[in-house]
Amino acid sequence: MPSTEPRTDLDARYSSPGAEATPWPEAVAKLKSAELFWVSTVRPDGRPHVTPLPAVWLDGALHFATGPEERKAKNLAANPETVLTTGVNLWDKGYDLVVEGAAVRVTDEARLRRLAAAWEEKYGSFWHYEVRDSCFHHGPGHAYVFAVTPRTAFGFGKGEPFSQTRWRFER
Repeated sequence: MPSTEPRTDLDARYSSPGAEATPWPEAVAKLKSAELFWVSTVRPDGRPHVTPLPAVWLDGALHFATGPEERKAKNLAANPETVLTTGVNLWDKGYDLVVEGAAVRVTDEARLRRLAAAWEEKYGSFWHYEVRDSCFHHGPGHAYVFAVTPRTAFGFGKGEPFSQTRWRFER
């Protein structure tokens, strides 16, 4: 788990004069409210793979779900390093976030039940999951759940003042 307060730095090279680093609690609030994330994984042959999905922030980590036969699950089995990004698709408005870390499969059923409740609370009843056999179950399918505890994260404030904040976490 990361320390509660990461080292926070503003990169002046990519920030407007007078810009300030974004505090980590403010970034966490943005992660909690974001609806869509892009998860980037690495294929076994080294090529990147990127796909959109919903994610939930809980217990100091971003969590996402994917079927065991999906490309991202296969990629993570070979290389757990991943990046999750979210933000606003405009160059001069909003705030973008990038979270880097290793994706670790969550199998504890009590934790999975908490995550299932968090998914439904955030996204509504369409995202109702049953928990059994260390997986989320939805309709005829099942999904593995992964947690990405930030190792490094970046925040990009867009519009005046532009800013680039980096958060580094102790291990």
